[in-house]
Amino acid sequence: MRKPPLLRFTVATLALACSQAFAAPSPYSSMIVFGDSLADAGQFPDLTGGTAGMRFTNRDENGNFAPVSPMILGGRLGVSPDDLNPSTSLGIRPDGNNWAVGGYTTQQILDSITQTSQLVIPPGTIGAGAVLRERPGYLANGLRADPNALYYLTGGGNDFLQGLVNSPADAAAAGSRLAASAQALQQGGARYIMVWLLPDLGQTPNFSGTPQQNPLSQLSALFNQALVSQLGQIDAQIIPLNIPVLLSEAVANPTQFGLASGQNLIGTCYSGDSCVANPVYGINGSNPDPTKLLFDDSVHPTIAGQQLIADYGYSILSAPWELTLLPEMAHASLHAHQDELRNQWQTPWQAVGQWQAFVATGAQDLDFDSQRSAADADGRGYNLTLGGSYRLNDAWRVGLSGGVYRQKLEAGEQDSDYKLDSYLASAFAQFRHDRWWADAALSAGHLDYRDLKRTFALGVNDRSEKGDSNGEAWAVTGRLGYNLAPDSSTWQLAPFISADYARVKVDGYDEKGGRSTAMGFDDQERTSRRLGAGLLGSVQLMPGTRVFAEVAREHEFEDDQQDVTMHLTTLPANDFTLTGYTPNSNLTRASLGLSHELVAGVHLRGNYNWRKSDELTQQGVSLGITLDF
Repeated sequence: MRKPPLLRFTVATLALACSQAFAAPSPYSSMIVFGDSLADAGQFPDLTGGTAGMRFTNRDENGNFAPVSPMILGGRLGVSPDDLNPSTSLGIRPDGNNWAVGGYTTQQILDSITQTSQLVIPPGTIGAGAVLRERPGYLANGLRADPNALYYLTGGGNDFLQGLVNSPADAAAAGSRLAASAQALQQGGARYIMVWLLPDLGQTPNFSGTPQQNPLSQLSALFNQALVSQLGQIDAQIIPLNIPVLLSEAVANPTQFGLASGQNLIGTCYSGDSCVANPVYGINGSNPDPTKLLFDDSVHPTIAGQQLIADYGYSILSAPWELTLLPEMAHASLHAHQDELRNQWQTPWQAVGQWQAFVATGAQDLDFDSQRSAADADGRGYNLTLGGSYRLNDAWRVGLSGGVYRQKLEAGEQDSDYKLDSYLASAFAQFRHDRWWADAALSAGHLDYRDLKRTFALGVNDRSEKGDSNGEAWAVTGRLGYNLAPDSSTWQLAPFISADYARVKVDGYDEKGGRSTAMGFDDQERTSRRLGAGLLGSVQLMPGTRVFAEVAREHEFEDDQQDVTMHLTTLPANDFTLTGYTPNSNLTRASLGLSHELVAGVHLRGNYNWRKSDELTQQGVSLGITLDF
């Protein structure tokens, strides 16, 4: 029997998960799973002789079961494969942290957390009710949850399949019981809990086209209504997965998800187990390929469905790794603006009572290396800055400047694309007397995040969610230095101290379109407070040409990890907060420039600026001209 597409897909999935475990951020200490057959990693033995245990999804051509969604998601998060093993298997593999068991009801899921976890043969199966193994539940006997782990929770389907839900009240009670599992985890110390909404049971091969279809769809919705309501009252970061909407999108537009078009994806399945096997892509079809179908059997997804769900969860978890870089883009614009001012301040002063105008253009490169909770990103930008100054007397000159700074940042594994236009203005003053000198600037500006495109894998293709936002920025910078040589010397060397304060606010926004993967993000604020020390030096190469350089070391006092509060736009009342980028506590910056007097009162200058912390590198070049009048 030919199944090469499945083999390729499964191998690619596992290889991708393994490679990304090393390359991608991995902010969670482990992943701990509770639920039913939709998440069971292989608790029951594989009666055909397989060594991995039986999973409730399709096999590949070698007879191995495809991975389920928490296994795929955990691999992408860098979780150890042993942690993703079944918790109560029959000696097939070492016990892991996946407590999901095929056949579990919501009460059994709760018991596996607070009371006893049993590997019990489910109803409708030979030997039903027999307990093959049991062990104390995850939090039994006063144990505490790992607060740095990601908890993954699914369940509810077996309450319906086993006849425990026969009315709206039963459905609401079952939804509340699943929420009680999340509540128990939170009370035990868990902070991050990802919870499935129950798929629409009426839209499965088991019930599609039967008299039960509509009633079950309605009861599934009531289950989710109770679940979502209860989850909103739990004091933890509850991350919902709107599985019903995701699967409805896959059915409505199958080619976008790599599924077969022109096929009944709800009424047929791959295996033919308690459902109608698809005549083309089913196991005995003309072109068997489970990656083209949504269901393996009457209720369980194929590898394609499991991959979609894992990608969906990862898209939510990875969003703050990218979105917390938006304030950093604005800080980079402020830094480039301040660098341009400092470059301009190296130009010889005009005569007392005269003006000096300047215009400059430049380009920047921005590079973020990945962190435990932040994505890697590469940025490009360019700017136009103009301004002027007036010399009040021998000791003082003051001025104004304004600039437009445009940035583009590509972030994450799928190269999400974020654009920012910054409109910045500054008032500045410079002082010099004998060998003492000082300068200071107050800057403020408007931020236009005009095109924010978050891109992520979703099955065999990528999906993008788009939005836009605004923001504001302001900053104060100052330096105080002392020249070691007199003004008449051809060289200057001046140690200095510096102080900087900056605040950036990015307004909250919702991504457009209302799809299952669209998200809304609250306001973000990022404050920077720095003290530094450095050296400023210059050499007069010839009467009209001077080379100048600066190096400084700065300490950042606001180095707490950033976070962002967000929600699915389809579930606006259920928000949660996840962490992202962490500013570094120390950075080094340096600059090198050349100023040349073309004619009397007209100076041409060029500059290179560089700043570096552990994960951030920013570089810029600029060319400017000044005119005294």
